[in-house]
Amino acid sequence: MTSPAHANDRPTALVIHGGAGVIERDALDAGEDRAIRADLDRALDAGHAVLARGGSALDAAEAAVRALEESPRFNAGKGAVFNAEGRHELDASVMEGHTRRAGAVAGVTTVRNPVRLARAVMEHSPHVMLIGDGAEAFADTRPELDRVDNRWFDTDHRREQLEQAQAREAAARHSGAADPADLKGTYFGTVGAVALDAHGHIAAATSTGGMTNKRWGRVGDSPVIGAGTWADDRCGVSGTGWGEFFIRAAVAHDICARVAYRGDSLQAAADEVLMNVVPGLGGDGGAIALDADGNIAMPFNTSGMYRGWVKPDGSRGTAIFREE
Repeated sequence: MTSPAHANDRPTALVIHGGAGVIERDALDAGEDRAIRADLDRALDAGHAVLARGGSALDAAEAAVRALEESPRFNAGKGAVFNAEGRHELDASVMEGHTRRAGAVAGVTTVRNPVRLARAVMEHSPHVMLIGDGAEAFADTRPELDRVDNRWFDTDHRREQLEQAQAREAAARHSGAADPADLKGTYFGTVGAVALDAHGHIAAATSTGGMTNKRWGRVGDSPVIGAGTWADDRCGVSGTGWGEFFIRAAVAHDICARVAYRGDSLQAAADEVLMNVVPGLGGDGGAIALDADGNIAMPFNTSGMYRGWVKPDGSRGTAIFREE
């Protein structure tokens, strides 16, 4: 018997990212390449399993992002970068397109899966965004959330990145040659997912550890609805890149607005924003986007972006480099 979720035989689709940035083939050995693709596949499996059984786009997007947060290879959850104080401050957001409900958190330190906390904010509070101590206090009211010591997020690779960043910063101060452009491509790894379910609904989710060596409670685009995450009834986007520029350009919303108001194709809208608008301001990065027909776009203006997809026809794949 056909389940109600599949009664109209609508297409389902899923697209994920594990961050965009300077990713060179000669810097990624074969073993690490395989491990990253395996983690992307696990996230696709988690999200697509939800869709295959008629589950919601929101559940699928959350499941895919949670899988990526559990991997030490991406800048979210377990693999989050260190801030200038040697700790981790995590950001995440979710948005459900057909209801325009959204939830977001910034600067959280003890929640194992920040995407789950963002969804809890959406579903169990009157607010859209909670930050820092307040977000932690709200998490205390949600027994379903797994809590960890901040050191649980530590990885040796991220510690080395912090030490390298602080050494570069010290050298720049000493020489008086500090250049903000040096930030390009040095900190990406944000994760995200956009899903289309059998009801024709779209949802998007994004999670990050932010920028290596960040200070003063810096927050980027990932938890900002309309900048790093957006979903409506015809389009969803999750971004990854230099967050300040994604905020200034309202990247996620701009892509979907071009689809909604001008009738641009998803690919044309995403390409214009990521390949022209963002670099025109001086930023860089990438995005994944999905529309109500199951079309997928994955533009990026960096040398690589970790990404994966399951199309409406069931075909799937993962990729890292531009020519794939």
